[in-house]
Amino acid sequence: MDLNNASVVVTGGASGLGLATASRLVDRGVAVTILDLPTSAGAERAQSLGALAAFSPADVRDPEAVDAALELAESRAPLRALVHCAGRGGTVRVVDRDGSAGDFELYREIVDVNLAGTFNVLRLAAARMAAHDPIEGERGVCVLTASVAAWEGQVGQIPYASAKSGVVGMTLVAARDLAQRQIRVSAIAPGVFDTPILARHSEEILQGLARQVPNPSRLGRPEEYAALALHVIDNPYLNGETIRLDGAIRMSPR
Repeated sequence: MDLNNASVVVTGGASGLGLATASRLVDRGVAVTILDLPTSAGAERAQSLGALAAFSPADVRDPEAVDAALELAESRAPLRALVHCAGRGGTVRVVDRDGSAGDFELYREIVDVNLAGTFNVLRLAAARMAAHDPIEGERGVCVLTASVAAWEGQVGQIPYASAKSGVVGMTLVAARDLAQRQIRVSAIAPGVFDTPILARHSEEILQGLARQVPNPSRLGRPEEYAALALHVIDNPYLNGETIRLDGAIRMSPR
C-alpha cells in the first residue's frame, strides 16, 4: 500500500507494539493517529513523536469514540492503513484453586476487548477505506494482532487464547470479505515480547520465558513487530495470513 499522502491509525499506540509501530511510521513521514484509552499516555506520546502524530482517546469497543479517531485521521489524509495493537490480558481458570468456578465476568471482559474490539475497529476503518479511490489496485490494508496463545495458550490464559483464536479465524474471512473492495487483511501473532502486558511478571518469570525461545533466546522487541507490520502494509500480495513472530517458541502449558 502506497502511504504517500495517506494516514494510518494505530490502536494501542501509547505503548509497546503500537508505540513502536507509530514511531516507525512517523520516521517514514506518514501521518499517524494513535488511538488508545483516555487514561493512557497517548497525548504525551503523540507530542513526543512530533507534528505527524496525533492522539484520539477511545476504548476500542466504543463505536462513537473509534469513529471520532478515524475522522481525525481522515481530516489529515485519506485513511489507508490500520495497525490494531490494542488489547488486554488477565488470568482466568476454568476452576479456581479454591474449587470455585472461573470468573465469568472477567472472561467476558477480556474477550470483549480483544475480539469484539478488534472487529469494531476493523469494520469502521474498512468502511472508510472502501470509500477511497484505489491506488495501484489497493484501497487499504488492515494489520490485526493475534498471539501464539491462539495455538498454545497457557494455564490461566483461557479468555486471552479464546479471543486471539477468534482474531486468527477472523483474518482470512475478513480478507475474503474485503477482497471485492481491494482492502487486504492480515494478522501478526507475536510470541513473548517485552511490552507492558508482560510487565506485571517478575524478572525471574521473564527470564524463564526468554529461555523458552529457541532462537534468538530472548524476548521479542517491539521494533521487530513494527518492522513486520510495515512489511505487511508494503507487500501487496500478503493477504489473509496470520504470521507468527516468535523466535520459533512453542509455549509450554505453564
